[in-house]
Amino acid sequence: MPYTGRIEYAEQRKIRERNTTIYRLAHWPIWIWVFFLAPGPLTFGVFERGFHPVNWAWLAVVLLGTGTAWLRAQMPGCEHRPYILRFDEDKPNPLYRRVCYTFAWNAVLNFALLNMAGLAYAAATGHWRLKQIYIYGYSPLCAVVLLLGILGKLPRVGPSTQHEGYERRYFYGSVWAVTAAQTVLLILWKTLPATRTGSLAKLVIFLSVLAGMGFAASRGLLPRTRPIVSGEVMVD
Repeated sequence: MPYTGRIEYAEQRKIRERNTTIYRLAHWPIWIWVFFLAPGPLTFGVFERGFHPVNWAWLAVVLLGTGTAWLRAQMPGCEHRPYILRFDEDKPNPLYRRVCYTFAWNAVLNFALLNMAGLAYAAATGHWRLKQIYIYGYSPLCAVVLLLGILGKLPRVGPSTQHEGYERRYFYGSVWAVTAAQTVLLILWKTLPATRTGSLAKLVIFLSVLAGMGFAASRGLLPRTRPIVSGEVMVD
């Protein structure tokens, strides 16, 4: 079916010659979170029992690594000036963008899929096995996402930025949907009982939020989810 949602015209977008320090700093916490989530079972422990010394040590490593990358302008949104100015230009996609967005896709997809599996299992059996699911399921899924990233098969991770005007909407749409669904699930985790009925309710609401936000993103109703078409310039 042809796309009938909202669109943006590239020639109507304001060209930004440089990124302000505040703009660059605002992107740093995003990448701290992305890489802090990378060791999934370790992250699961944070929600299970709170911060452990190992979590603090990993956070320190992430802060050091992302801080260094920020100073060197080697993370998306942290550059001194926008890297992409023409949305349809066949321009090389820098390695740092490909690495960062690959790990961002892992954070978006892996946790959502594993939580979905854990809820489905609990709703079907009445037993929680989410910790075991993370222990045995996270690494294989992460390996698949990283392989797809290496092969350039994920949006915004390809060798060229030529299709950025469209690929950005898939990325941000997924981020909107998963972030909203995970936030709602965290609230439900604290408020609904850990029973079979409670698990089923969590699963239904989780999937409903994913579907609702996904539909809104597909229509271009959420920020950065509209395709950028028929123009000259764009700024990410």
